[in-house]
Amino acid sequence: MDAFSVSIAHGLANKPFRPINAMKLGVSFGLFQAVMPILGWSAGINIVNLISGFDHWIAFALLAFMGGRMVYESTRDGSEKLVNSLTLGVLLLLSIATSIDALAVGLSLSFLRVPILAPAAVAGISTFSLSFLGVYFGSRFGRLLGNRVEVVGGAILICIGLRILFEHL
Repeated sequence: MDAFSVSIAHGLANKPFRPINAMKLGVSFGLFQAVMPILGWSAGINIVNLISGFDHWIAFALLAFMGGRMVYESTRDGSEKLVNSLTLGVLLLLSIATSIDALAVGLSLSFLRVPILAPAAVAGISTFSLSFLGVYFGSRFGRLLGNRVEVVGGAILICIGLRILFEHL
């Protein structure tokens, strides 16, 4: 749902709908949602002590940074905006921020000795589909809301980061 929300935020800030951007977000988010639980599962108990104390801070910082940039850039006049660029760096930041909790899920499944490939595949495919649709829906709503929707998108990212942080504190 975090990836879906971020995709909606991207769609809100970018008009008209561009299938290539929806595909980029869908593939990136879906891939990370599939790979992170596998990494967590593979790492087993060793990594849980290393990241459990601060994984929520990483997710919060990444999402707050991206959301803050979106809000800031919505007040600037210029065509080169961070949210519009979908560079490899932006995709990586957003993908890590929205999938870091999947690493912990993989860890949990390894403790329970649950096979990981099927859950990881379902998570990846679901996330791809929802992210693609999120960009589309965000783009449709963006046309209705006007030019300042980037503030809304940034606020959504910041709220997701805060929710992740508060859930873990």
